[in-house]
Amino acid sequence: MDAAGVALIVGLGNPGPGHEGDRHNAGFWFIDALCDAQGIELREETRFKGLLGRASSGLRVLKPLTFMNASGESVAACAAYFRIPPAAVVVVHDELDLDAGRVRLKRGGGHGGHNGLRSIDRLLGSADYLRIRLGIGHPGSAAAVTGYVLGRPPAAEREAIGQAISSTLDELANIVDGRFDRAMNTLNQR
Repeated sequence: MDAAGVALIVGLGNPGPGHEGDRHNAGFWFIDALCDAQGIELREETRFKGLLGRASSGLRVLKPLTFMNASGESVAACAAYFRIPPAAVVVVHDELDLDAGRVRLKRGGGHGGHNGLRSIDRLLGSADYLRIRLGIGHPGSAAAVTGYVLGRPPAAEREAIGQAISSTLDELANIVDGRFDRAMNTLNQR
């Protein structure tokens, strides 16, 4: 059963030019591609500790500038200000448990050790938001994860992630217009 439409899409990442190419910034890459496709201009909003933009449809997009581990500060402030319930929020993030180039949509759930999601769960007061999980692959050992997510993927992996973002944007109308399950069925089968 699909919920009402989406009012806010948040892409997770770390701010600053030193992190632009990091795997951990896959959520930022998604927001950048969405803004390019729809002509959305992002502006810094200090009250939300992030960059905020608005599509002509009214959909808001957010890139937190808090660094990954404090993403909830930005998301919770924005959602509270605009009175957006968790079910109308989509969070786009990197996913270690999926190969680079894979994408999975998901309703709610645990944070799976992702510190950005952990922060959002705590400060939003709910884990009942929608997720777009962009696969970045796994380094093979837990000890290597931090360096891996803060590293740049090889060109072929970056291209595969870009293609996953493009495929997801093809389903954006379904995602934001209350047909999340339809988009999930399409993308999760790829």
